[in-house]
Amino acid sequence: MSIETISLSGRKKVVSNKDMTFIERLYLVAIVKGLIITLKHLFRKKVTIHYPEQVRTMSPVYRGQHMLKRDEQGRENCTACGLCALSCPAEAITMKAAERKSDEKHLYREEKYAEIYEINMLRCIFCGLCEEACPKDAIYLTTSKVLVPASYEREDFIFGKDKLVMPLEMALKNAQLKNAN
Repeated sequence: MSIETISLSGRKKVVSNKDMTFIERLYLVAIVKGLIITLKHLFRKKVTIHYPEQVRTMSPVYRGQHMLKRDEQGRENCTACGLCALSCPAEAITMKAAERKSDEKHLYREEKYAEIYEINMLRCIFCGLCEEACPKDAIYLTTSKVLVPASYEREDFIFGKDKLVMPLEMALKNAQLKNAN
């Protein structure tokens, strides 16, 4: 058995090196096929929308900007377990855990909390795996159309807890809505 006859996948194809004819060497057939495709696209209906007047509907599985949740009492849900950082394929999430002090019981739910929680938005691919990995349901991707504001500095794309934590008013409003239902 020679090396030429071995196929690991079982889908080996024999390729012949036959000489091309004069017409094939001119590539006229390929050029005409390409022009036909171009002409077909020329007469199709355009998909362009006029943005300010028309707004494109978002996909039902759209994932927007990240947000760190708070509970009904306004305390952060994140316990710095690190599962979101481990599940992130782009390695965009970094965190540093710290012990809660006795006077910080109104700020954090558990004894351990994320002292530093940063997401590098230049690396993030908005896949939602951090949201699925979190056992405390602390991080989620909003349906907000605002993703990342434009900037010239790399530091502006590293979102810390100041940009990620849910505002206290929003957390209290969510708690009221939950209690009403």
